[in-house]
Amino acid sequence: MFSSGKVVELFYDDVDKTVCAVLILCFKVLCRYKNARNIDLKFKPAFLTGVIYGSGNQPAVVNPSKLIYMVSDLKLASEYFGVPMFRPSKLSEKDSLNAMRFVTAVAEKGIEGDTLERVSRELWTRKWRTHQDITQPASLTDAGLKAGLSANEVEEILTLSTSQPIKDKLKSVTEETLEYKCFGFPFIVCHVNGKAKVFFGSDRFELMAYFIGNYY
Repeated sequence: MFSSGKVVELFYDDVDKTVCAVLILCFKVLCRYKNARNIDLKFKPAFLTGVIYGSGNQPAVVNPSKLIYMVSDLKLASEYFGVPMFRPSKLSEKDSLNAMRFVTAVAEKGIEGDTLERVSRELWTRKWRTHQDITQPASLTDAGLKAGLSANEVEEILTLSTSQPIKDKLKSVTEETLEYKCFGFPFIVCHVNGKAKVFFGSDRFELMAYFIGNYY
């Protein structure tokens, strides 16, 4: 198994809110540079709503000034990183619990290759490019099939996603973020030579590169 001694953990959620778009940028940039920077990138599905309430933070959407800034900043960042973003005309109030249990089940299934990355990308594409649902079983099935899973694999993962072990796993990873004093996503933990450093946001790549010993 690949190991560079530089482990980067990305805690993320396919959440139906504006912050998700910022997370997509972080996700795609890390995927883009993981080989060039020689890092062992690990995806850690978690539940943002649990983090928000567990940390005492408030969602960006409840602060009009913050929301206006984030939308404007997102447009510029999208252009800079070359990651097209299409903000939904109306933000859904549905949370991402079903989607994140599905993604957690994909991770726990241990399918070889970049399956977890592909499923996550497909869910984001549905929400932020084609503006489709990501909360219902039929929607998750469609996303899984488009990500390359077989019909049998999707059915097994859907069943697994409703099991208590998967519910407990998602809760456990969410609690892990709170132990790091996480208050929102994207949240990244870099491990180098036995030391861990946390980073928040999609504008910390220079500092991350410095910490892991790479130029940016």
